[in-house]
Amino acid sequence: MRGMVCRDNLFPDCLQAEYQTVLPAAGAILTTEKMIQEMNMNEPVTIYYLQMTEPEALCPSSPKIEIDIRECSIRQYQYNKFLYQFIGEKWLWTDKLALSDEEWQDYVASDNLRTWVAYKDGAIAGYFELLREGDEVEIIYFGLAEQFIGKGCGGYLLTEAIRKAWSWEGVRRVWVHTCTLDHPGALRNYQARGMRIYKEEINS
Repeated sequence: MRGMVCRDNLFPDCLQAEYQTVLPAAGAILTTEKMIQEMNMNEPVTIYYLQMTEPEALCPSSPKIEIDIRECSIRQYQYNKFLYQFIGEKWLWTDKLALSDEEWQDYVASDNLRTWVAYKDGAIAGYFELLREGDEVEIIYFGLAEQFIGKGCGGYLLTEAIRKAWSWEGVRRVWVHTCTLDHPGALRNYQARGMRIYKEEINS
């Protein structure tokens, strides 16, 4: 989804069939179930839910290339929308394609949402969004720009995402979900950082 995240990376809440979204290229509204059929996805999809319940469980990774990670302290919904499309296009992120500008603005304006962007020599290398609900923080979006996949910065970016999640006062759990439609290294990255699978679902 949610290294990219299954909502994070393909469908909202990982393949809820009743969800509808607009595909601009097709100009039609399709259910998630129909989208899978249209994309010839006949293989069962396994969804993995991972969590970390104490900050000491983090297994940090150092960057193999130097990147600068900065929080978007000034909220600009247009930038979040751009990041979502720029990073998510390769992974067919669809859950927010149908949102209006007003809905994007409400989403980004929430005090429970925080966004960080990684830069390399002025270019966007990746980003992540964290969403807090009560004493839990979800890594709601996480991904690298295509040019930076396989360059050795995904582990470090995830390390920083987890650290930032735990930096919120009163947090007791950090969690994420991903799936087999995601990048092959996504699940390994989450596990390597110390996150543990607590639930699996199979959608066929």
